Amino acid sequence: MQPMHNIPARGGLNFDETPFLAIWEVTQSCDLACKHCRAAAQPIAHPDELTNSEGKALIDQIADMHVPIFVFTGGDPMKRKDVFELIRYAADKGVQVALTPSATPLLTREAIFKLKEAGLVRLGISLDGSTPEIHDTFRGLPGAWARTIKAIEWANEAGIPIQVHSTISRHNANDLDNLCAFFEKMAIVMWNVFFLVPVGRGQIADLLSGEEFEQVFGKIYELSHRVNFQIKTTEAMHYRRYLLQHNLEERRLGHGHPHSAGAAPAYEPGTPTSDAKVRTMGWATRRVNDGKGFLFVSHTGNVYPSGFLPIHAGNVKQTPLSEIYREAPIFKSLRDTSKLEGKCGACEYKEICGGSRARAYALTGDPLAQEPCCIYQPKNWVPRAENEPAAICQPEQSATLVRL
Repeated sequence: MQPMHNIPARGGLNFDETPFLAIWEVTQSCDLACKHCRAAAQPIAHPDELTNSEGKALIDQIADMHVPIFVFTGGDPMKRKDVFELIRYAADKGVQVALTPSATPLLTREAIFKLKEAGLVRLGISLDGSTPEIHDTFRGLPGAWARTIKAIEWANEAGIPIQVHSTISRHNANDLDNLCAFFEKMAIVMWNVFFLVPVGRGQIADLLSGEEFEQVFGKIYELSHRVNFQIKTTEAMHYRRYLLQHNLEERRLGHGHPHSAGAAPAYEPGTPTSDAKVRTMGWATRRVNDGKGFLFVSHTGNVYPSGFLPIHAGNVKQTPLSEIYREAPIFKSLRDTSKLEGKCGACEYKEICGGSRARAYALTGDPLAQEPCCIYQPKNWVPRAENEPAAICQPEQSATLVRL
């Protein structure tokens, strides 16, 4: 099977009909207590989590919908005793499965080789700091950093492509250079940079301001031109706007980086999304958003537009997954960019960005509200009030900005 990052993003895939990425929270059970945990996971599995047969029925539906990427997450998927059987079942159905386990004693060398044998195509490992002190504090368990490094080494030995996840907050925003330098010494294929959404254990106090988002975007953009792995962002849809602005400016000046890991073809705001330039863009500029090319199935079978956007759209035990994705009102609303409010509704980048719907909901209670942590002012945007803030998550004083 081809690596997931080489799978065509659209190639005829209609996001109104089929998601590009589906995630199944196979269990909420986990032995870690991560500070940012979306699920606020607990050590004991929920009694109503999908059974083995219900899990296989879900896999059947994923196969029937031809979803390109299916991720098993948690909690810790390794806490589920039938995880190897479920991966093998999916592989036999032609479903490409990735796994995001926790770095606990359950993630042994033997388990990783068994995952490979079952048909796993990628392993997603979380590493939130370049040192044990940063990472273990974040993950709430001493020794998590060392176990993570061993897991990466074992996955390389087993021949499983590694994708590293880092959740960026005030806790580690100053560590990006060190993290990236560390990753360059390891054989990884992608760095997935998660931007905090204050749900579960995630706290608003840890959320970066709009200016700090831009600073981190600048750092990611700089790093993407020189690393040998791809960099993808999660819940930072406005990085696409940042990347396109800077890529266009570099090309205008005649010193773009057309072959760099994070670069993308130039894109003029307002260009129809069917344009070939947009269709061929890489990970950084995919149009995937919460509920738009993306769905999340909880451990009990509830379906959401995102694991960070807790608006219930149906349950796979009662309603087919395809029907929920295609017909549920919240999914249809999130895919209709004409319903976006505030700056997002007026923005010339809304077709490829659209802002984090999960963060908008977490901070305003409205999933269609403007992205709270975006400072960009659209060309046609006229604030309702003269003193209307550019972004909700603004620092009180510029001195509070992190230094990158």
